[in-house]
Amino acid sequence: MAIKHGSKVDKSFSSSSMTDLMFLLLLFLLIATTLINPNALKLMLPKSSNQLKDKAMTTVSIQNAGSGRYRYYVELQEVGSIDGVERALQERLQHVEEATVSLHADKTVVWDEIIKVMNVAKRNGYKLHAATQPE
Repeated sequence: MAIKHGSKVDKSFSSSSMTDLMFLLLLFLLIATTLINPNALKLMLPKSSNQLKDKAMTTVSIQNAGSGRYRYYVELQEVGSIDGVERALQERLQHVEEATVSLHADKTVVWDEIIKVMNVAKRNGYKLHAATQPE
């Protein structure tokens, strides 16, 4: 009677732990990318039930700096004044037909400042959309 000694090596590979790791990595990346906010300015936009699907070519943001002063941004770069907004828009959109500009104005910004940006858009022939939050 021969006694066989030794261990048999199982040549199969279990990928269940690898799929668990990939699932957790995918879940982490999905959560991390949704936390990244491309809009670095904290603006409280007014609420509206009308939402446009048109893609704006550039954005203008107005932020209340207090004491009757306002900060103007074109594509998140501060431009100083309304004249700086016009120069920056002309520079960005000089070769674009039917340029569309998205206006992001904080709730606390007075209408005079919003109208100034509207006048700049009208003078230069740009379409202007006011950005709002969904209701």
